[in-house]
Amino acid sequence: MSINQTLEGPVQGSNDRFSVAERRALIERVAASEPFRRAVRLRDFLLYVGMHSLKDGCPEIHEQEIGAQVFGRSASYDRSQDNIVRVNATELRKRIETYFASDGVHESLILEIPRGGYTPIFHRRLPDAKVHPLPAADEFPLPVPSPLTAAAAGHKAPSRPLVHLVWASVTLLFVIACAVLVQQNLSLRIALHPWQSKPALASFWADFFGDTHQTDIVLSDDSGTVLEEITKRPPTLGEYLGHDYLRQIMASDLSADRKADVNDIFGHNLITYGAVVAAMRIIAIDPTSTTLHLTAARFYGSDALKRDNVILLGGKKANPWLYVFDDQLNFDLESRETGVVVVNRHPKGTEQSVYGESYTSKGPMGYSVIAYLPNPSRTRSAIIIAGTDSDATNAAAEFVTSEEQLQRLRSTLHTDRIPYFEALLRTSQLTGTSFNAEIVAYRTYPGLP
Repeated sequence: MSINQTLEGPVQGSNDRFSVAERRALIERVAASEPFRRAVRLRDFLLYVGMHSLKDGCPEIHEQEIGAQVFGRSASYDRSQDNIVRVNATELRKRIETYFASDGVHESLILEIPRGGYTPIFHRRLPDAKVHPLPAADEFPLPVPSPLTAAAAGHKAPSRPLVHLVWASVTLLFVIACAVLVQQNLSLRIALHPWQSKPALASFWADFFGDTHQTDIVLSDDSGTVLEEITKRPPTLGEYLGHDYLRQIMASDLSADRKADVNDIFGHNLITYGAVVAAMRIIAIDPTSTTLHLTAARFYGSDALKRDNVILLGGKKANPWLYVFDDQLNFDLESRETGVVVVNRHPKGTEQSVYGESYTSKGPMGYSVIAYLPNPSRTRSAIIIAGTDSDATNAAAEFVTSEEQLQRLRSTLHTDRIPYFEALLRTSQLTGTSFNAEIVAYRTYPGLP
């Protein structure tokens, strides 16, 4: 039975029927309960909207306000690009229901946050009807009719073994029904989240799809790549985010035509086909997930990088956020006159120091880098997927979304639980076929938190 089925009175406009002290005490009890003990941000969310609802007149609470006051977003952030409030509101409603079904089962006053808004509504719970449990069979034996009564009724009184047999049958049927429901629930879960039944995918992606925390997929901004080819100088992350890079170009000795080209290019957010397909591969792992947030490098922010899981697509030229992880990486994509290469900063054994694109009888050969690391605040995780070209980036995404390829990675790393790592892949593709990816070198970082 849902909370709404235990409530008395209309759904809207009932808050003023209860005193401020009574409502405040209820809010504080819910916020201090077990469902919110480790969910600090959800507790802040509840306390903010709850205390707001106690104000006289109680004006409607808006998503933009919550995003700024509870989740640290700017006052003018774009809600169409950032659904952090809506995602957490869904989880908040579930935890409130959990409280009133467990610790708060005896609460006479109930609060809920109706869908479509963020203002708590208070209701009185209807008193439950008293239920008197039946005594056990040994405490209250069935009456035994007299022989005359039994004969008149045309039947014999049931014997104790028969009663026990009936109860055993009922119990067995109940156990079978529970088993069927559990199996149906498991089948439905597998149908909705098939990756959870695949050991390698579940091991690698559990941190990104397996909880309520947001995961940001950050697409590359390839207009930065074009600008670097024109100016022969890559922007720093600070210049890119503050648009100082563009101002410096406009103040340089480039021709007026070139400056006009630069201004036009920077006015567009160019994204390669390979990066888009890579993002689609990741989303396809769990298309029903409500925690994924797709954005582009130009619109991303340092607060989100520290707070959320993040998946960065593309190299540093197109996704300057990779500079944040530069000092942690061994394999680094670098632009040279001959093209983009992968620099192996600390070669081991027979490893090369530089890996570049080449052409073989099987077609063009590229290289990809996959890195799995903690985010800058060490509270969540980050994945970097980049290649010497767009196809190589796509090939790396195919690698980390394939059960077979991740099984091969686990065998290579000699572990069931994939640790933080870097991997260098050699990639190729024949027309009309899937990518072929070979692990050339790798590094593991099991000691990272």
